[in-house]
Amino acid sequence: MHARIYQRPKNAMQSGKALTSQWILDFVPAEAKKPDPLMGWAGSGDTRQQLSLRFPNKEAAIAYAEKYGIDAKLHETPPRRLKLQAYADNFR
Repeated sequence: MHARIYQRPKNAMQSGKALTSQWILDFVPAEAKKPDPLMGWAGSGDTRQQLSLRFPNKEAAIAYAEKYGIDAKLHETPPRRLKLQAYADNFR
């Protein structure tokens, strides 16, 4: 089983940072999705794609993956850089 561990990104549509401290373990799809012959919906037989585990911190997610023998790849979030700018800077 392959998985990835990452921190939940901030919602681009809102300025709040709720739930961004959570770490998520998602499983990598084992097979490609294919269209259903009757309805045309995309689907596959891999049920692990539907599973998403949430953890309070990175260490808990890594410990879970190691405990159950999951080959997990950690994706660190880059630090945020704020560009502080004043309205008066437009007129200099």
